[in-house]
Amino acid sequence: MKMQRLVLIIAVFLFVLPLQAQTAKVYRIGFLSRGGFGSGTVPGRLSEEISRKLAQSGFVIGANLELVKRGAEGHYERLPALVAELVVTKVDVIVTFSYPAAAAAKTGTSTIPIVIFGAGDPVKTHLVDSLNRPGGNITGISDVAAELAPKRLGLLKEAAPKLQRVAMLWNAKDLGMTTRYEASAAAAKELGVAVLSFGVGEPNDFGGRLRRWSATSPRAF
Repeated sequence: MKMQRLVLIIAVFLFVLPLQAQTAKVYRIGFLSRGGFGSGTVPGRLSEEISRKLAQSGFVIGANLELVKRGAEGHYERLPALVAELVVTKVDVIVTFSYPAAAAAKTGTSTIPIVIFGAGDPVKTHLVDSLNRPGGNITGISDVAAELAPKRLGLLKEAAPKLQRVAMLWNAKDLGMTTRYEASAAAAKELGVAVLSFGVGEPNDFGGRLRRWSATSPRAF
Protein backbone atom coordinates (compact mmCIF):
# COMPACT_ATOMS: atom_id res chain seq x y z
CA MET A 1 0.00 0.00 0.00
CA LYS A 2 2.85 2.39 0.83
CA MET A 3 4.43 1.79 -2.58
CA GLN A 4 1.09 2.33 -4.34
CA ARG A 5 0.69 5.66 -2.56
CA LEU A 6 4.19 6.69 -3.64
CA VAL A 7 3.50 5.79 -7.27
CA LEU A 8 0.23 7.74 -7.18
CA ILE A 9 1.97 10.85 -5.86
CA ILE A 10 4.72 10.55 -8.48
CA ALA A 11 2.08 10.24 -11.24
CA VAL A 12 0.36 13.43 -10.07
CA PHE A 13 3.73 15.21 -9.91
CA LEU A 14 4.47 14.30 -13.54
CA PHE A 15 1.44 16.32 -14.58
CA VAL A 16 1.70 19.22 -12.15
CA LEU A 17 5.38 20.00 -11.60
CA PRO A 18 6.18 20.94 -15.23
CA LEU A 19 3.59 23.68 -14.85
CA GLN A 20 5.70 25.43 -12.23
CA ALA A 21 7.81 27.14 -14.89
CA GLN A 22 4.76 28.76 -16.47
CA THR A 23 3.23 32.09 -15.52
CA ALA A 24 1.71 32.29 -12.05
CA LYS A 25 -1.83 30.99 -11.84
CA VAL A 26 -3.94 28.76 -9.64
CA TYR A 27 -3.58 25.11 -10.60
CA ARG A 28 -6.47 22.82 -9.82
CA ILE A 29 -6.32 19.12 -8.98
CA GLY A 30 -9.65 17.34 -9.17
CA PHE A 31 -10.29 14.34 -6.93
CA LEU A 32 -13.12 11.94 -7.68
CA SER A 33 -14.27 9.20 -5.32
CA ARG A 34 -17.18 6.76 -5.32
CA GLY A 35 -17.42 7.50 -1.58
CA GLY A 36 -16.24 10.52 0.35
CA PHE A 37 -13.07 12.21 1.60
CA GLY A 38 -13.28 11.76 5.35
CA SER A 39 -10.02 11.71 7.33
CA GLY A 40 -10.31 7.96 7.83
CA THR A 41 -10.81 7.13 4.14
CA VAL A 42 -8.15 6.27 1.55
CA PRO A 43 -9.20 9.17 -0.74
CA GLY A 44 -9.09 11.56 2.22
CA ARG A 45 -5.63 10.49 3.37
CA LEU A 46 -4.11 10.38 -0.11
CA SER A 47 -5.51 13.75 -1.21
CA GLU A 48 -4.03 15.35 1.89
CA GLU A 49 -0.70 13.60 1.35
CA ILE A 50 -0.56 14.79 -2.24
CA SER A 51 -1.29 18.32 -1.01
CA ARG A 52 1.59 18.17 1.48
CA LYS A 53 4.03 16.86 -1.11
CA LEU A 54 3.06 19.54 -3.61
CA ALA A 55 3.53 22.21 -0.94
CA GLN A 56 7.17 21.15 -0.69
CA SER A 57 7.54 22.06 -4.37
CA GLY A 58 5.94 25.48 -4.06
CA PHE A 59 2.29 24.62 -4.70
CA VAL A 60 0.32 26.00 -1.76
CA ILE A 61 -3.43 25.77 -1.26
CA GLY A 62 -4.93 29.24 -1.28
CA ALA A 63 -2.02 30.68 -3.22
CA ASN A 64 -1.40 28.80 -6.46
CA LEU A 65 -3.12 25.48 -5.77
CA GLU A 66 -6.73 24.39 -5.35
CA LEU A 67 -8.00 20.90 -4.52
CA VAL A 68 -11.42 20.25 -6.00
CA LYS A 69 -12.95 17.18 -4.32
CA ARG A 70 -16.07 15.41 -5.51
CA GLY A 71 -17.45 12.30 -3.82
CA ALA A 72 -20.51 10.27 -4.83
CA GLU A 73 -21.09 9.04 -1.25
CA GLY A 74 -21.89 5.58 -2.55
CA HIS A 75 -24.37 6.79 -5.19
CA TYR A 76 -22.59 5.70 -8.35
CA GLU A 77 -25.19 7.32 -10.59
CA ARG A 78 -23.89 10.71 -9.45
CA LEU A 79 -20.38 10.14 -10.83
CA PRO A 80 -21.00 11.42 -14.40
CA ALA A 81 -22.39 14.70 -13.07
CA LEU A 82 -19.46 15.05 -10.68
CA VAL A 83 -17.02 14.55 -13.55
CA ALA A 84 -18.88 17.24 -15.50
CA GLU A 85 -18.42 19.60 -12.53
CA LEU A 86 -14.68 18.95 -12.52
CA VAL A 87 -14.49 19.60 -16.26
CA VAL A 88 -16.38 22.88 -15.90
CA THR A 89 -14.05 23.87 -13.05
CA LYS A 90 -11.18 23.41 -15.54
CA VAL A 91 -9.03 21.19 -13.35
CA ASP A 92 -5.55 20.45 -14.67
CA VAL A 93 -5.68 16.76 -13.71
CA ILE A 94 -8.27 14.36 -12.25
CA VAL A 95 -7.25 11.79 -9.63
CA THR A 96 -9.78 8.96 -9.29
CA PHE A 97 -10.30 6.39 -6.57
CA SER A 98 -11.95 3.06 -7.61
CA TYR A 99 -12.95 1.66 -10.98
CA PRO A 100 -16.41 3.34 -11.12
CA ALA A 101 -14.80 6.75 -10.63
CA ALA A 102 -12.11 6.02 -13.23
CA ALA A 103 -14.66 4.81 -15.77
CA ALA A 104 -16.83 7.88 -15.25
CA ALA A 105 -13.82 10.17 -15.70
CA LYS A 106 -12.76 8.37 -18.87
CA THR A 107 -16.26 8.79 -20.32
CA GLY A 108 -16.49 12.40 -19.17
CA THR A 109 -13.29 13.77 -20.68
CA SER A 110 -10.75 12.74 -23.30
CA THR A 111 -8.50 15.78 -22.82
CA ILE A 112 -7.91 16.26 -19.09
CA PRO A 113 -5.19 13.90 -17.75
CA ILE A 114 -6.57 11.21 -15.41
CA VAL A 115 -4.56 9.43 -12.72
CA ILE A 116 -6.25 6.25 -11.48
CA PHE A 117 -5.90 4.51 -8.12
CA GLY A 118 -7.60 1.37 -6.82
CA ALA A 119 -9.29 0.68 -10.16
CA GLY A 120 -8.23 -2.94 -10.55
CA ASP A 121 -6.45 -4.16 -13.67
CA PRO A 122 -6.87 -1.24 -16.13
CA VAL A 123 -6.40 -3.52 -19.15
CA LYS A 124 -8.98 -6.12 -18.11
CA THR A 125 -11.44 -3.35 -17.23
CA HIS A 126 -10.77 -1.63 -20.58
CA LEU A 127 -9.60 1.63 -19.07
CA VAL A 128 -6.40 1.48 -21.15
CA ASP A 129 -5.27 -0.42 -24.24
CA SER A 130 -2.18 -1.93 -22.61
CA LEU A 131 0.28 -1.20 -19.81
CA ASN A 132 3.12 -0.46 -22.23
CA ARG A 133 1.00 1.72 -24.50
CA PRO A 134 -2.03 2.82 -22.51
CA GLY A 135 -3.15 5.40 -25.06
CA GLY A 136 -5.71 8.08 -24.28
CA ASN A 137 -5.41 10.35 -21.26
CA ILE A 138 -5.14 7.81 -18.41
CA THR A 139 -2.16 6.81 -16.29
CA GLY A 140 -1.74 5.58 -12.73
CA ILE A 141 -1.48 2.26 -10.93
CA SER A 142 -2.23 -1.23 -12.20
CA ASP A 143 -3.79 -3.12 -9.29
CA VAL A 144 -2.36 -6.64 -8.89
CA ALA A 145 -5.02 -7.68 -6.37
CA ALA A 146 -6.59 -10.04 -8.92
CA GLU A 147 -3.25 -11.83 -9.20
CA LEU A 148 -2.72 -11.93 -5.44
CA ALA A 149 -6.22 -13.17 -4.59
CA PRO A 150 -5.59 -16.77 -5.81
CA LYS A 151 -2.30 -16.84 -3.90
CA ARG A 152 -4.07 -15.74 -0.73
CA LEU A 153 -6.63 -18.48 -1.21
CA GLY A 154 -3.81 -20.98 -1.69
CA LEU A 155 -2.27 -19.89 1.60
CA LEU A 156 -5.65 -20.28 3.27
CA LYS A 157 -5.91 -23.82 1.93
CA GLU A 158 -2.43 -24.60 3.25
CA ALA A 159 -3.36 -23.26 6.68
CA ALA A 160 -6.66 -25.19 6.70
CA PRO A 161 -6.17 -28.32 4.54
CA LYS A 162 -9.72 -29.51 5.26
CA LEU A 163 -11.18 -26.29 3.82
CA GLN A 164 -14.20 -27.13 1.65
CA ARG A 165 -16.13 -23.87 1.33
CA VAL A 166 -15.23 -20.20 1.37
CA ALA A 167 -17.51 -17.17 1.33
CA MET A 168 -16.58 -14.22 -0.88
CA LEU A 169 -18.16 -10.81 -0.36
CA TRP A 170 -17.42 -8.10 -2.91
CA ASN A 171 -18.85 -5.01 -4.61
CA ALA A 172 -20.66 -6.32 -7.68
CA LYS A 173 -21.00 -2.79 -9.07
CA ASP A 174 -17.23 -2.36 -9.24
CA LEU A 175 -15.74 -4.13 -12.26
CA GLY A 176 -12.28 -3.94 -10.71
CA MET A 177 -13.48 -5.85 -7.65
CA THR A 178 -15.45 -8.27 -9.81
CA THR A 179 -12.28 -9.29 -11.67
CA ARG A 180 -10.65 -9.99 -8.29
CA TYR A 181 -13.58 -12.19 -7.30
CA GLU A 182 -13.48 -14.07 -10.61
CA ALA A 183 -9.76 -14.77 -10.20
CA SER A 184 -10.31 -16.04 -6.67
CA ALA A 185 -13.28 -18.19 -7.72
CA ALA A 186 -11.24 -19.78 -10.51
CA ALA A 187 -8.43 -20.53 -8.06
CA ALA A 188 -10.91 -22.02 -5.59
CA LYS A 189 -12.20 -24.39 -8.27
CA GLU A 190 -8.68 -25.62 -8.98
CA LEU A 191 -8.16 -26.22 -5.26
CA GLY A 192 -11.44 -28.11 -4.96
CA VAL A 193 -13.00 -25.45 -2.74
CA ALA A 194 -16.65 -24.47 -3.16
CA VAL A 195 -17.36 -20.74 -3.33
CA LEU A 196 -20.32 -19.07 -1.64
CA SER A 197 -20.74 -15.94 -3.75
CA PHE A 198 -22.03 -12.77 -2.08
CA GLY A 199 -21.92 -9.86 -4.50
CA VAL A 200 -23.50 -6.65 -3.20
CA GLY A 201 -24.39 -3.48 -5.04
CA GLU A 202 -26.25 -1.31 -2.52
CA PRO A 203 -26.09 -0.87 1.28
CA ASN A 204 -29.52 -2.51 1.54
CA ASP A 205 -28.10 -5.67 -0.05
CA PHE A 206 -26.02 -6.51 3.00
CA GLY A 207 -28.94 -7.64 5.15
CA GLY A 208 -30.12 -10.26 2.66
CA ARG A 209 -26.59 -11.43 1.90
CA LEU A 210 -25.71 -11.81 5.57
CA ARG A 211 -28.90 -13.76 6.23
CA ARG A 212 -28.04 -16.05 3.34
CA TRP A 213 -24.50 -16.28 4.65
CA SER A 214 -25.79 -17.33 8.07
CA ALA A 215 -28.17 -19.87 6.54
CA THR A 216 -25.43 -21.56 4.54
CA SER A 217 -23.10 -21.56 7.58
CA PRO A 218 -19.78 -21.08 5.76
CA ARG A 219 -16.86 -22.45 7.73
CA ALA A 220 -14.09 -20.59 6.03
CA PHE A 221 -12.13 -17.49 6.42
